[in-house]
Amino acid sequence: GMAMAEKLQNARYGDDIVNHYTYVIAGDGCLMEGISHEAISTAGHLGLNKLIVFWDDNEITIDGKLGIAASDNQLKRFKASGWDAQAIDGHDPEEIAKAIKKAQKSDKPSLIACKTKIGKGAPTLEGSHKTHGAPLGDEEIATMREKLGWKAAPFEVPEKVLKAWRKAGGRGAAVREAWQERFNDLDHNIQETFVRTNDGGLPDGWEATAEAYKKQLCEDAPKKATRQSSQMALNALCAVIPEMLGGSADLTGSNLTKADSQTSVTPDDFSGNYMHYGIREFGMAAFMNGIALHGGFVPYGGTFLVFADYMRAAMRLSALMEQRVIYVLTHDSIGLGEDGPTHQPVETVASLRAMPNTNVFRPADAVETLECWTLALQSEKTPSVLALSRQGVPAVRTEYSEENKCAKGAYVLRAADGPRKATIIATGTEVEIALAARDQLQAEGVPTAVVSMPCWELFEQQSDAYKHDTLGDGVRVAVEAGLQMGWDRYIGASGAFIGMTGFGASAPAEDLYKHFGITAEAVVEAVKVRV
Repeated sequence: GMAMAEKLQNARYGDDIVNHYTYVIAGDGCLMEGISHEAISTAGHLGLNKLIVFWDDNEITIDGKLGIAASDNQLKRFKASGWDAQAIDGHDPEEIAKAIKKAQKSDKPSLIACKTKIGKGAPTLEGSHKTHGAPLGDEEIATMREKLGWKAAPFEVPEKVLKAWRKAGGRGAAVREAWQERFNDLDHNIQETFVRTNDGGLPDGWEATAEAYKKQLCEDAPKKATRQSSQMALNALCAVIPEMLGGSADLTGSNLTKADSQTSVTPDDFSGNYMHYGIREFGMAAFMNGIALHGGFVPYGGTFLVFADYMRAAMRLSALMEQRVIYVLTHDSIGLGEDGPTHQPVETVASLRAMPNTNVFRPADAVETLECWTLALQSEKTPSVLALSRQGVPAVRTEYSEENKCAKGAYVLRAADGPRKATIIATGTEVEIALAARDQLQAEGVPTAVVSMPCWELFEQQSDAYKHDTLGDGVRVAVEAGLQMGWDRYIGASGAFIGMTGFGASAPAEDLYKHFGITAEAVVEAVKVRV
């Protein structure tokens, strides 16, 4: 991902401004992980020639010798994916320097296999897996120091070594000053864009574009799947925020992640702003982390929501590292229909809500979708998930308000006519069901409010008073086409949940909602038996 970002910025600013290498130190275990194939394949395909990987080829893993679990020819493996690969003595500084110079001249990404011994110099533990995660011990260290002729006290850096490091650290000063002079010669607007995008700021005026589009949506009241609403939002946003770097794991036509203004990045042209990540969901998420860490772009990528399970480790790192990475995850419930239970993510939203520092958005219509996109872009230290529908939904927000109502996580979408006796809480496609149930309950003399709750995490950040006023004191019924896990905090012990209790099935969406009892009638009945 970092090497991708370098190539992308180089295409925008030229060699004089962006022309750096990305170095990786990887071990035997790293190259056994499945994601290594996704990274190797992608880097070779894109020709990321400024990516240089040092493989610590010590043939040791935690369990013992590498041979108990793997016998791959890594050099041939990398070469087969379009890499330059060379093998050296990893303990020879001159060989290392020579290999780096060769790699820097290559037009391909490079692997440098560094044959090493783990625990080198340890008198009895050199080459042993026991040195992998355990201290050597006082006696082993004392003997090792004597063998190496190392007389400096622990944590004491000898003057000769210190001077060498300081000299190495200082030699970049002239290069840095020369770069600054070239940067200062750039057009002022280009300088500002470079600094702003690397700092993660967004361009002036983008919020006005979003607000104007929001007004239009309130007037047009489109009936669209929220994945379509997302693409419409992207058309508006990407045109004014060109550093938004889109992509999909081979599902562009389904996720609808490519805006009209975007062009594809290819091995020969990195001036575009849309990545074709291939069927590499885990890789896509990890690459986006690297892009976000590098700076210069706001990465977002799409796949089906159920495939979040393939990406989870990288999504967790997005959250842990506080990176603005946006996951566009479509086909978010049994509403995807005939693809059936393998693709219906009944438990996925609940599992993502369990992840710290991750905003999970499930918008109800086009206006909420735009508001959620706006919040995702503004969340510089929090990744976002947009859980979006395959099936169409009616507009539920048709009156324009400058306030971003989704920013509070939940809000009263329809107030009760009369003293509130019940509150129906819903997300996404089920807001339509909640509204239909409310109308029936009102007609039967049960004043009922509907709360749209697109983001639990943001709702939890609100004051207790706001949360109480929003949810009310009466009967609470939640409706969502997923599992109940987590909903009890909002519905309480006397409330009800209308949703899934197990895996889905293969059938048209409308039939599935009836089959699993996720209907307005079920919501009405749940309220009436509790009022």
